[in-house]
Amino acid sequence: MKISVIGTGYVGLVTGVCLTEVGHHVTCVDIDENKVQNMRKGISPIFEPGLEDMMTKNINENRLSFTSDYKEAMKDKEIVFIAVGTPQSKDGSAELTYLKKACKSIAEHMTDDLIVITKSTVPVGTNEYVKELIEKHKNASHKVSVVSNPEFLREGSAIHDTFYGDRIVIGSEEQEALDRVKEVYSSFTLPILETDLRSAEMIKYASNAFLATKISFINELGNLCERLGANIENVSKGMGMDKRIGDKFLNAGVGYGGSCFPKDTNALVSIGHSVGYHMSIVDSVIETNDKQQRIIIDKIKEFYPDLSHKKVAVLGLAFKPNTDDMRDAPSIKVIRELVDNEAEVYAYDPIAEENAKVFLPGGTIYKDSIDETLKDKDFAIIMTDWQEIKEYPLEQLKSQLKHPALFDGRNCFNLERVKESGLEYHSIGRPSIGVREDEEK
Repeated sequence: MKISVIGTGYVGLVTGVCLTEVGHHVTCVDIDENKVQNMRKGISPIFEPGLEDMMTKNINENRLSFTSDYKEAMKDKEIVFIAVGTPQSKDGSAELTYLKKACKSIAEHMTDDLIVITKSTVPVGTNEYVKELIEKHKNASHKVSVVSNPEFLREGSAIHDTFYGDRIVIGSEEQEALDRVKEVYSSFTLPILETDLRSAEMIKYASNAFLATKISFINELGNLCERLGANIENVSKGMGMDKRIGDKFLNAGVGYGGSCFPKDTNALVSIGHSVGYHMSIVDSVIETNDKQQRIIIDKIKEFYPDLSHKKVAVLGLAFKPNTDDMRDAPSIKVIRELVDNEAEVYAYDPIAEENAKVFLPGGTIYKDSIDETLKDKDFAIIMTDWQEIKEYPLEQLKSQLKHPALFDGRNCFNLERVKESGLEYHSIGRPSIGVREDEEK
């Protein structure tokens, strides 16, 4: 099929490239001409393992193209995906400016009957507005059908999730449009759930809010475990063996971040407010996560009440491994507080450094390796569980630091292994290791 994808962020670019991989001809649209020129060369604007190789392959096989010209993008297209950003507004709701602009451009340049598939995460009822907006601005009598097709892609695993995810959700009031979209996905061996428009929109918010709830719940439980002398890893394992609960998203840490969970939980609360309903559980999830993101600072201040002039190594900046995304990364709050307390912060991330500079205080000092970051620092903090960090030898970590203390926000290391290393170790929801009775406060 001839398809256009509007928006080349994580969702749009990955979706477009993966559709070409199964034989569709796809034009990806972005208003940033420099970005378009780079993508034509196979240079991805986002870090996603395997994406650039797949881009280059399908560009060379003439199935994938990029443009900033809507007229070119819409010519002879039968299906268009909208995958533009819907960032969070000040009141927590989804900002739809980019979506509105995309709809107007589609309307002005469509050349035939069209199925518009919304992959952007949008408030319940938005797809009805999408149809109205396109109908209002179109220049011809072409038919417009709208389908909600929410995405469930994890950054760093987005290609895998496209081909091997749990389900494809499509919602519409028009069966003919649903059948056509099923044809688009016929080469993907995934179960397809057909629903009405509003239910499809809601499934996305409900899924992310539930996963965020699991994370906040296990983090709150981990904080309790510390106070009771229990180990949250053992508790999580015991819980996860219950098939009704499952073992996913039960890893205690410094909270969630990224582009989805923070935005979507706030948006769901806002959606509730819009119809006079208070989402009390989701509100509590957001509050718990906000507190959890600074829990490492609370731990550090127990042992270092005065952080002025302390040299601190921070390993990992992105909100999760295998991405350069810094949006709502827990490292932001931690580093800002360290700098506010006059600590010297030395930071390392294998991918996210350039993006981090937009979010972190200007005094942050960036290093090119774990060794450089640790050398002669007063203590270290882990904020992202990159494989490189998890595999770093603990004895080497201990020898690099002035004081061999590690505050691990991602529970990267086995406690028995930590004991063998002689490192002082503080993690989340687990007993501290190697803390001396006469520890200098």
